[in-house]
Amino acid sequence: MATDCAAWLSANPVEPEDLSDSFVSGDEDNRKVVTSNKNINNEINGNWVSSSSNSIHEARLKAKAKRRLRKNSSRDSGRGDSLSDNGESVRGNSAAPTSPKSKLMDRKSRLGKGRGLPKKGGAGGKGVWGRSGEVYEPEEVDEKDPNYDDAQKNCVYETVVPPLDERDFEKTVAPIVQEYFEHGDTNEVAELLAELNLGPMKSQVPTLAVSLALEAKASQRELTSRLLADLCGPVLTCGDVENSFDKLLRELPELMLDTPGAPQLVGQFIARAVSDQILSRSYIESYKGRVDCEHTRSALDRAAVLLKMSMGGLRIDSQWGTGGGQRPVTQLIKEMNLLLKEFVLSGDSNEAERCLRELEVPHFHHEFVYEAIVMVLEAKGDKTLRMILQLLKALSVSSIITVDQMRRGYERVYMDIAEINIDAPRAYFILEQFVDKSFSLGIVDEKLRDVCPSRGRKRFVSEGDGGRVKLENY
Repeated sequence: MATDCAAWLSANPVEPEDLSDSFVSGDEDNRKVVTSNKNINNEINGNWVSSSSNSIHEARLKAKAKRRLRKNSSRDSGRGDSLSDNGESVRGNSAAPTSPKSKLMDRKSRLGKGRGLPKKGGAGGKGVWGRSGEVYEPEEVDEKDPNYDDAQKNCVYETVVPPLDERDFEKTVAPIVQEYFEHGDTNEVAELLAELNLGPMKSQVPTLAVSLALEAKASQRELTSRLLADLCGPVLTCGDVENSFDKLLRELPELMLDTPGAPQLVGQFIARAVSDQILSRSYIESYKGRVDCEHTRSALDRAAVLLKMSMGGLRIDSQWGTGGGQRPVTQLIKEMNLLLKEFVLSGDSNEAERCLRELEVPHFHHEFVYEAIVMVLEAKGDKTLRMILQLLKALSVSSIITVDQMRRGYERVYMDIAEINIDAPRAYFILEQFVDKSFSLGIVDEKLRDVCPSRGRKRFVSEGDGGRVKLENY
């Protein structure tokens, strides 16, 4: 008991005023109230507590409140909750929350300030130069830059293509000309040549084109003449064309090694160039008296003769002819009919074979077979039938007309036999004979022979058949 009193006295020292026995009237009751309040503050749960233990208790309460706040903030980051000084939770404008593991790769703002938009308005990131549709202004030269040069303002940057030399000229231009033989578009050739820096090699373009055309077909020579006429102006000059033909005349002995008829062909190219007005008419006369080579003289004589014949009505622009891919179908049909009529009159199968080759339409030979059989069906007598069989046999053996083209020609006649029979009443009978002989000569196979159409006719038979109508084939 003495110990408790000593502890209480040390925690609550007694003032001298409290120990005095003299009290002013009315002060005694007040003094008792104050004393009772002090006792209440120092007593917790019926036990006397010192002021130091009271401060420790308050610190524990604050620490517990802070731990609760940190636990809540880890669950709800970005709510902006904070603690006041007395440990109470206060709603604030900003806080520093920590994001959970599920949001480690999230690019959105973790402070609760953003709207969820990408960084830099979509203009950032690896390999990105800026926002889509953003136009950059030209960068001005800084005159204070230590590397600044006055010549930068007037500097013009251009793409420079080095000129072609003789070694690369043929490797570059020859594929262009050979591809032109396939598509026949002179504008594409002009665009490709304009991209090259030909320089002094311009005059070599006609020389290379003509030398390639000498070994090609007649239709490709026609394309070469058109190419020279279209290139003169945009790419070449008349002087370039003259220089190229001068070189061709000098190289004729070498060209004849691969093409024996080179002098005649070069003469035709010269006549066509004069007709197309890319060579002057005085070009041939300028060589008079100055030619020592026999081949050069032959080429110039050929050109002079063609020009004189043009004055009499010959069209030099069609001297080469045109290939099958360039001609209309009606013109090809007319030429095939003329070829067949000429063969029936002359009987020369070799000439007919050569003319068919020069048409250069292997994909259209079925039309030739069709016209030949129709001519047989419309002809009178057996002479035409025998001659056409002889011609088709020769063309089949030489493989000028393939098996597929031959079959398609016969099948077309089978399909149109009903219309042909209107003009030729005996067409069914003649066709059956022609197909049988074609099979015996090996022109068609047994399958194609068996599908040959035949017209049935009605006839009354003997009375023993009961008057029935029988269908009988020719």
